[in-house]
Amino acid sequence: MAGAIRKAVFPVAGLGTRFLPATRALPKELLPVLDRPLIDYAIAEAREAGIERLIFVTGLEANADMLKSHLNLPGDRRAVLEAKDPELGPALAAADLPPGVAVFVTQEEPLGLGHAVWCARELVGDEPFAVLLPDDLMDADPPAIGQLIGAHGTTGGNVVAVEEVSREDTARYGILDPGEVAGGLVEAKGLVEKPAPEDAPSTLGLIGRYVLLPGVFAELGRFERGAGGEIQLTDAMARMIGTAPFHGFKTLGRRYDCGTKAGLIAAQIGLALKDPALRGGVQENLRSAGREWE
Repeated sequence: MAGAIRKAVFPVAGLGTRFLPATRALPKELLPVLDRPLIDYAIAEAREAGIERLIFVTGLEANADMLKSHLNLPGDRRAVLEAKDPELGPALAAADLPPGVAVFVTQEEPLGLGHAVWCARELVGDEPFAVLLPDDLMDADPPAIGQLIGAHGTTGGNVVAVEEVSREDTARYGILDPGEVAGGLVEAKGLVEKPAPEDAPSTLGLIGRYVLLPGVFAELGRFERGAGGEIQLTDAMARMIGTAPFHGFKTLGRRYDCGTKAGLIAAQIGLALKDPALRGGVQENLRSAGREWE
């Protein structure tokens, strides 16, 4: 039985170029879905799953400062907002974290996801850890990363979230080469980063939740370049197969790919329709818009 997962890495060093000009000055992790930024959903998921230490890997200093300000609202701004409306207190406190929970490390060069995870090695230390990509908003109960942690508790080793993707989309994902299947667990015989559809070993795509052994840092530390000339997390994980158990896990719940405009819009609509206070108005607006498009 594997131990509890205490630490999670959040790679948030991306430039958000798909959302320009909105992300000229705003980190994409602070783009809102309803009344909460993307990063809040990932943080809440990790905290609900029992994660104690949140490690944010940032890039540009200005983006890091904005994230820090969001997680630790400056006192003068809090005072102004509370003076305007004392009932804002609960909303202002919604993103607050206890002291010491959030720590930051800088990715000095944009060398890819694998390199971003490697930058957290000293803060993670010699223990299994989680990785959450905030671009993937997971609407799941129990939380998606908690499901992976539970699977890791049974199998040990490395466990990565997977879902079926279309054959034509395999070139956008790390793809799992599947072995034996037991419920939601799929044995990993291999991993391929962004294969062409005709070369993909399956249509099981890796999505943004991982539970990994610390041995991945040694593999990432080889600094081998993969797809796009970057240090790919998928390539490092692939080299670990055979050294410890490695499984894909089909998480329960809905994933929204908020790294795309269509996915971010889908998340807005999907979560709004789950909210009784918003559902009626959103449905009516969608019906009205539909009539205009006809």
